Amino acid sequence: MKLQSHSHSAMACNDSRLFRLGGQEISRNPPLPLTLRKSPRRLCTVQCSHSNHSLPYPPSLSIIKSTSKVFSAISNSLPNIMSFLTSDSTKMEGSDFTEEVTEATEIYINAIGKKKIFVAGATGSTGKRIVERLLAKGFRVKAGVRDLDKAKTILPQDNPALQIVKADVTEGSAKLADAISDDSEAVICATGCRSGWDLYAPWKVDNLGTVNLVDACRKLGVKRFILVSSLLVNGAAMGQILNPAYIFLNVFGLTLIAKLRAEDYIRESGMNYTIIRPGGLRNEPPTGNLVMEPEDTLYEGTISRDQVAEVAIAALVRPQASYKVVEIVARADAPKRSYGDLFSSITQR
Repeated sequence: MKLQSHSHSAMACNDSRLFRLGGQEISRNPPLPLTLRKSPRRLCTVQCSHSNHSLPYPPSLSIIKSTSKVFSAISNSLPNIMSFLTSDSTKMEGSDFTEEVTEATEIYINAIGKKKIFVAGATGSTGKRIVERLLAKGFRVKAGVRDLDKAKTILPQDNPALQIVKADVTEGSAKLADAISDDSEAVICATGCRSGWDLYAPWKVDNLGTVNLVDACRKLGVKRFILVSSLLVNGAAMGQILNPAYIFLNVFGLTLIAKLRAEDYIRESGMNYTIIRPGGLRNEPPTGNLVMEPEDTLYEGTISRDQVAEVAIAALVRPQASYKVVEIVARADAPKRSYGDLFSSITQR
């Protein structure tokens, strides 16, 4: 599938036969839905016995059984889905990001002193790229991982600027607060669940896990939060309910709905946030120039994970990115623009 001119970050997969958002495995803990307030896009709710808030409830298997038409739409649209995962773009010139962000990075590092940037989902396909680029630019990084042994095989082990800590976003905000601690200045969330038959997985990771991170940040006084989300999270409101990508990603656990609820929570949290919604994620090197649009604009397109990592760091060091939701893809025919220009072109809502 492709993502074009409407919104939401799409799937990521190391194996072209898989469709998923993010690459991190999930735990088997029982799901607990995200608490929301005044959500204008709630699908169904259940009242929590110990709270006055309405909670979006994860889907039951009966929802999937009643979607034969959806499966038919997926079958008929597989060629479009596959085209979403590939791109004909031409290769982008390499060091633009380094040249542009160097000055802003130096200013930011000087401002935060010895504080660290906490990266959740640091062993995922996008998260590890964020960690690598932060280190390359002189940041001190705290990598939050679910599996410490796995982290030893993926992340650098001899860099004194990198600290690796156990941090499972599904285990609650208290444990996450201990992992983030008061030596972290900002949090970048690059978590994501693997696609599969566990219909609660998106709600445990993409929904509740993100909420747990936000709550931990608020407890610690960490005020900067960057989320890597997905195109088409608000596809229903955009008129994209029959978009093959929107159908596929929501069939197995309403993944995009779970991400949208988490976005809502971040926006209501009072934190200084940037929400990044990339298109179909590719592991290949960057191709084409970056296209950045406001929320609920793009609905097809792809982008390299390398470019997503670069945008996340650019958001970290640029005040123009604060309190904004941006959607990104790469296109061969797009003009080359600076990150400052791109973020400044997006108005706050």
